[in-house]
Amino acid sequence: MPFTRIRTASFRNLEDADTPVDAERVFLVGENGQGKTNFLEAIYYLSYGSSFRGLVEAATGRHGGIGFSLFGKSNGADSSPGMPDEEISVSWRDRSKDIARNGKPIRDRKELLELNPVIVFCHEDFSFAAGEPERRRFFFDQTAGLVSPEYIDALRDYKRILRQRNAALREGRVDLLEHLDLLVAGKGLQLIEARILMHAELDQRFTLRYEAVSMLGKEVRLRYRSGWNPEAGLDGVMEKLRNKRAEELALGTSLSGPHRDRWTFVAGDADFAATASTGQLRLLSLVLRMVQAEHYSEKRQRLPILLLDDVLLELDRGKRRRFLELLPPSGQSFSTFLPGEPWEEYRNSATIVFEVKNGRLKN
Repeated sequence: MPFTRIRTASFRNLEDADTPVDAERVFLVGENGQGKTNFLEAIYYLSYGSSFRGLVEAATGRHGGIGFSLFGKSNGADSSPGMPDEEISVSWRDRSKDIARNGKPIRDRKELLELNPVIVFCHEDFSFAAGEPERRRFFFDQTAGLVSPEYIDALRDYKRILRQRNAALREGRVDLLEHLDLLVAGKGLQLIEARILMHAELDQRFTLRYEAVSMLGKEVRLRYRSGWNPEAGLDGVMEKLRNKRAEELALGTSLSGPHRDRWTFVAGDADFAATASTGQLRLLSLVLRMVQAEHYSEKRQRLPILLLDDVLLELDRGKRRRFLELLPPSGQSFSTFLPGEPWEEYRNSATIVFEVKNGRLKN
């Protein structure tokens, strides 16, 4: 459901304003530090109730203020004529965050996934290619969660049980471990089976898209590896946990499970990310987002909203053209550009262009 209006109040450096964005494409053009990314962040907040920058709300209000509020209006379900508009609000005051849909409180942010699913392409995504393993796990968990609320529930349950198991290990509560092992193994196998299926669906698509943009001349593939073998079943995982129990009690932490699974990029049998250039790593993160958007559209039969934050800036002309040609369809897109970029080449009759300066959007 495309956004038609975005209203911001005391949010970062953005002017308090009600901005019409009823267009297929919205371009935000301005120098760095003027508020372009902040506007994308406001849209992300309205879509998921949090920031894609990983910041706490206390750092988000304007000039260290005590809070902020955001409001978004979207076309009705599937943009069908006669359907009522959807309204989402997010506010943060006195360390309390309130999210509402059409004036009614939302208690679980999972509900927002049915409204305005957003895929964001941003600089922070670089960590999916070059960062620690947990960053890649985060990305693929996010990809699975976008299409499966059941996956979100299973991941939440697994993390909760894992915390209990780690506490029992630290405290030496051997009497609790057999029961917790059974619970953590059951939820863990559910996650691993879902990840194996997702990997099979993403791997070839990722390889084709990366080669089509990079023209590298060799296959770069996704590899997923888990320390638990689902073919061994629940009994096999339980036996593995019993065999590691003495070591885990000594260290006070769980040494195996989905929280330690690995996603890597390989060319042949070699770790591609270990030798890739900065540009190649950056392209890895962009293609991951591209594939995420395609996967969502295919599974949910809906087009996501795309937020593209200076994604073309680090690509040469050839890669830029090929990337744009392969960019999947969207229900709506918001893109940021520096004034010197050839953004006019990308606009069409369905584009609104805003000049962004000192937090003000002007068209």
